[in-house]
Amino acid sequence: MSVKLKNISLVVMTAIFLCGFLLWSILKPTDAESVSERRPLAAFPAVSMESVLSGTFMTDFEKYTLDQFPLRDQFRTVKAVTACYILGQKDNNGIYVKDGFASKLEYPFNTDSIEYAASRFQFVYDRYMADKELKVYLSVIPDKNYFMAQKNGYPSMDYEKFVSDLREHTEFAEYIDITHLLELPDYYCTDTHWRQEKITDIAQHLAAGMGVSLSAEYNVNQVDTPFYGVYYGQSALPLAADNLYYLDNAVLKDCKVYDFETNAYIPVYDLEKINGNDSYEMFLSGSKSLLMIENPNATTDKELIIFRDSFGSSIAPLFAEGYEKIILVDIRYISPNMLDKFIEFTNQDVLFLYSTSVLNNSITIK
Repeated sequence: MSVKLKNISLVVMTAIFLCGFLLWSILKPTDAESVSERRPLAAFPAVSMESVLSGTFMTDFEKYTLDQFPLRDQFRTVKAVTACYILGQKDNNGIYVKDGFASKLEYPFNTDSIEYAASRFQFVYDRYMADKELKVYLSVIPDKNYFMAQKNGYPSMDYEKFVSDLREHTEFAEYIDITHLLELPDYYCTDTHWRQEKITDIAQHLAAGMGVSLSAEYNVNQVDTPFYGVYYGQSALPLAADNLYYLDNAVLKDCKVYDFETNAYIPVYDLEKINGNDSYEMFLSGSKSLLMIENPNATTDKELIIFRDSFGSSIAPLFAEGYEKIILVDIRYISPNMLDKFIEFTNQDVLFLYSTSVLNNSITIK
């Protein structure tokens, strides 16, 4: 074959490839969301004279083409594998993997964010608790970088100062330290959260700090479906799946969970969520603004209010043995101004339980 014919063939094949992808992009149905990244994808932007002249149309159109490109997830994986395993890049999309554990860089710690979170906690305390006989506690859950970042040469927050700054602004609450009881295997490899079957000692320690004793006797149940956490999709790396477990016993089997959003009862473990976008949502059905766990077999009339983020979903059921009622409040989804419409603050135990990742990005707190 002559050089000229080879060049023509190469040009023709390239043109067919490019035109094929262009046609595929045009004819391909628009995807509403990325399951792997757990985020909505850009839709085709509205065309108007104003948007064209201002340049916003082309900006939005570029986002649309990037989000709706054919084989997008496959190309993301190729790019991630090339960057991390061939070119030696230390992270991809801010996510790094060491010893099979994936984590997202959380650095530096945001002083303003800590102060804002503390101010919202202070608001809740001043409005509902200051003149009441409630026992108020605070605990911070470290993210995986506490165990991974510094030892592997990644930038790491000063976690001692992080907690110290928070405690300085929340003197109304007694601090219960759980950091010394945690280690890296207590977390999922592909996700940000801790593993329920690994934190029974944490629940016991927190309960003891609030004057409650837990036996921590549970049956361990494994979910058949493999669990791919949030870092699996965000990193675009071919990570091995986690195994997902949940705990139950006679107490939990009789507990009922009331969802104030739907005015209906939901299960402690929603096993239908296992096949959804995020299997971790099986714990108390995921992101909920206001829930109440009722223990009909309680041997006490004690009540617990937990102000929490998503980490609280898996540990809250473990407190059920020690309380008649547990109310879970997520003030990322409900305004603190509305709490007295649903909760009568009397003589409960109150626990502010938050992860460092939420406290360091507390703009989500109302």
